[in-house]
Amino acid sequence: MTPERWMEIERLYHLARAQAPEERESFLNQACTHDESLRKEVASLLVSQAEAGDFIEGSAMDIAARAMAAKQVELNARLIGQTLLHYRLIDVLGQGGMGDVFLAEDTHLNRKVAVKVLPNTFFNDPGKMARFEREAKLLASLNHPVIAAVYGLEQADGKRFMVMEWVEGETLARRLSKGPIPFEKTLEICRQIAEGLEAAHDKGIIHRDLKPANIMITEGDKVKILDFGLAKALAGETQAIDASQSPSLTALITQPGVIFGTAAYMSPEQAKGKPVDKRADIWAFGVLLYEMLTGRQPFTKETVADTLVAVLTKEPDWKKVPGRTQSLLHRCLEKDPRRRLRDIGEAMAWVENTPDSMLAKYPRLAWSLAIVFIMAFGLLLFIYLFDRNRNPSSEPVQLQVTPAAVMAPEGSFALSPDGRWLAFAARSADGFERVWIRGLHSLQASPLMGTEADYIPPLFWSPDSRFIGFSSRGKLKKIDITGGPPVALCDIPGYTVGGTWNRDGVIIIGHPNRGLMRLSAENKTAIPLTLPNQSRNESKHMFPTFLPDGKHFLYYCFSGKPEGSGIYVASLGETPQTQTPRQILSTNFGAVYIPSRASHRGQLLFMQEQTLMAQPFDENRLCLVGEPVPVAEKVGSFMAFGFFTASANGILVYRSGSAGQINQLTWFDRQGNPLGKAGESGEYWGLSISPNGTRGIVSWLNPAQTPLSIDLWFLNFAQGTKTRFTSGEGNSQSPIWSPDGSRIAFISNRENGVYNLYQKQAGGLKESEALHKSAEEQDANSWSRDGRLLMYTTQNIKTRADLWILSMNGSRDAIPFLQTECNEFDGHFSPDTKWVAYTSDESGSNEIYVRRFDSSGPRVSEEEGKWTISKGGGTAPRWRGDGRELYYRTPDGKIMAAEIAPETAFRIKATRALFHVPSIAPKIFGSYTYFYWDATRDGNLFLIPTPAVETSPSPFTVILNWAALLRH
Repeated sequence: MTPERWMEIERLYHLARAQAPEERESFLNQACTHDESLRKEVASLLVSQAEAGDFIEGSAMDIAARAMAAKQVELNARLIGQTLLHYRLIDVLGQGGMGDVFLAEDTHLNRKVAVKVLPNTFFNDPGKMARFEREAKLLASLNHPVIAAVYGLEQADGKRFMVMEWVEGETLARRLSKGPIPFEKTLEICRQIAEGLEAAHDKGIIHRDLKPANIMITEGDKVKILDFGLAKALAGETQAIDASQSPSLTALITQPGVIFGTAAYMSPEQAKGKPVDKRADIWAFGVLLYEMLTGRQPFTKETVADTLVAVLTKEPDWKKVPGRTQSLLHRCLEKDPRRRLRDIGEAMAWVENTPDSMLAKYPRLAWSLAIVFIMAFGLLLFIYLFDRNRNPSSEPVQLQVTPAAVMAPEGSFALSPDGRWLAFAARSADGFERVWIRGLHSLQASPLMGTEADYIPPLFWSPDSRFIGFSSRGKLKKIDITGGPPVALCDIPGYTVGGTWNRDGVIIIGHPNRGLMRLSAENKTAIPLTLPNQSRNESKHMFPTFLPDGKHFLYYCFSGKPEGSGIYVASLGETPQTQTPRQILSTNFGAVYIPSRASHRGQLLFMQEQTLMAQPFDENRLCLVGEPVPVAEKVGSFMAFGFFTASANGILVYRSGSAGQINQLTWFDRQGNPLGKAGESGEYWGLSISPNGTRGIVSWLNPAQTPLSIDLWFLNFAQGTKTRFTSGEGNSQSPIWSPDGSRIAFISNRENGVYNLYQKQAGGLKESEALHKSAEEQDANSWSRDGRLLMYTTQNIKTRADLWILSMNGSRDAIPFLQTECNEFDGHFSPDTKWVAYTSDESGSNEIYVRRFDSSGPRVSEEEGKWTISKGGGTAPRWRGDGRELYYRTPDGKIMAAEIAPETAFRIKATRALFHVPSIAPKIFGSYTYFYWDATRDGNLFLIPTPAVETSPSPFTVILNWAALLRH
């Protein structure tokens, strides 16, 4: 039904109401001479309004409706005191089209419940009855503290009824009748609502009628969402309206796929009668948030028709809501569902990451300070940006800006070319990283929804400061800071290590193992631009930066020979084979080039140890000139990424500290009690407990070794000692024990910088032996209990991470186990080798799956051969020694245990959280990220890395007119 049709019905309804009661039928007959369906629509609306208690004296139609409603009230009154099965009806809670709701006492359990009795018209209609039964089953599947529970669907004394949780308190509608709700209280209520909706959406259920009347606030401001009575399964339940059939309004309110919901909270697609999904609930969530903050609904008008038109065509008054909520509200109330927030969990992340500061505790003082700060900083920024030409010798201005979110340990951040925006990666409470953005003139930082990932590599900007480029889950993406979801630009093998963007739309990205790649505005494929020179022991080309001509660029090259690492210059017009890069600076970090507006000599910003240096660079001669000058001390870093960024108009931002997360291996019992430490603190890249539980093998970065390398070390748990196992042969990672404890399999990049599979006798007497070599990166995962098979992960440019199996019986044959366009990694054989647990991002986020395994390989095409274990995210599966439990880790740090039934067929009996551990940054390998940990075979002890020290993120230091430092 179109809004225009609604408006016509509404118009005739009010005109009919204005007639004398005895003249209404005649008026409708005359007004709808050529549209009988329109007459029926208006008549139905008059009846429905009369049933709701909006009676008009004298009309035969109204009198009949009133009599019918009164009769129902009388029938309900008679039921009070009666018992249906073991539910004694106490009082009437409400009446509605889907049934009458009673307060009842469950005499078996001595508790109060709500009983919803189905109307006889439904009970006698098989179609409606089937719908009601589906509703009850869907609701019963929900088990969440924020959602009113359904206890059962019963039948007695010729009545069909649903038994539900009785919730005592006041509705949000009643709370809102008193005016707006305080900001912090609003955030807490919205957080709980979002949690409940997320639980329902995970079950494939949408509410469709989310409004204040269906939100109950109980004692202690706890939220309960009521009446999922209009909820439908997301798949296969909707259909669009056939306008030519002109269904009656009475039919409209009970027909799937048409206009459900209260108009003021109805999404545009609902108002149009189109099929809806969970984004309709996200719209209603936005309306609720707006109303709680302002005390007013954003779209409500005098009539239903006008309200629907406003929903479809009008924007809320954004000035009435706090600036801290506008980003979220814009995303929730986006009229095009394709641009709307996709998951309510993203709203939860925003709510949970809203700073809890003095703004809440001391609002007058905080806002006064905020206004003073914004005015002062805004004035400084204005003077600097718009009056620099008249003050060329102005002094530098330095200030600090505290991150408004938990910065990701890798520390990725980038300043826009115009110096107005700072983009950075921050980890949310759900365990995912997101791209955040903060205006340097503002106190507020906001997440860019849709950018969530396990790890966000270094960010880069478009030349016009509108788009942020980043990589996530095997794709290069861009996101518009003015709004909208991320846009995938191309597939990439793994992740990017820096990027640069010229004014012709050409993008160059760094890759940890494949050199630099370029992407043009016309070609949506990343093609090689440079290749590491193996004769010079090069392994990585990263952190490219365009020079002003848009044809030449600088980049950082990492070499196994210390003198080979540094900044190089190359040309966009050359192929990988014809490139003749030239080193211009020896350093261990990437650099940033800042052009000069006055000449062809800009400044190259680079790091020497922890000091940020600047040195003139001649763009014509493509070489450094003059002498380097220190700009800032104690600048932090993460591997080759220095914590500094600068804009073309003279603003510099840097941070101190190191992002390399120092972890401590810690023993936990099944209740999460820490039992002691293993080894010393440091940067670990893998661990495995020996079959007998007495020793561990770990991959550890030795900070005292030059050059830095990651080696394998044995830990003797009883003696508390550590012994080196590998040394001086590149990086060695991902160690796993053979089932008999005699050998260690691992990966190393000792040859050509590519990680391949190796093994070495645990006694250390023999040299390492190559198990399998390939041009594709490999990662060791698990060893079958009988010792015959080794499962490993490979990296492929087309299929990303895949699971393969290597025969360990002499032939060394390698066969694919699971190879799709998604990432499948970290595969682990069950102890009886009948099943394989692994991680995959096929759903869009990492989850744990189990597949059948036998001599013929996985039965990928058979649904009964695959099971989804985790919900809401999972990584790092580990089996208990007897195969009766499967453990994994959630993004927010919970250790989960899935109990396996002792049967021939695979079946999960129950899944529960054992305990929670402090969050650590995942490790990066190719196109995926992973966590390392292990458990003893009996499942009673867990060895898990935890942060060695609690640290708070260092603030950003902002320097305006930093170039003036070069004159001091």
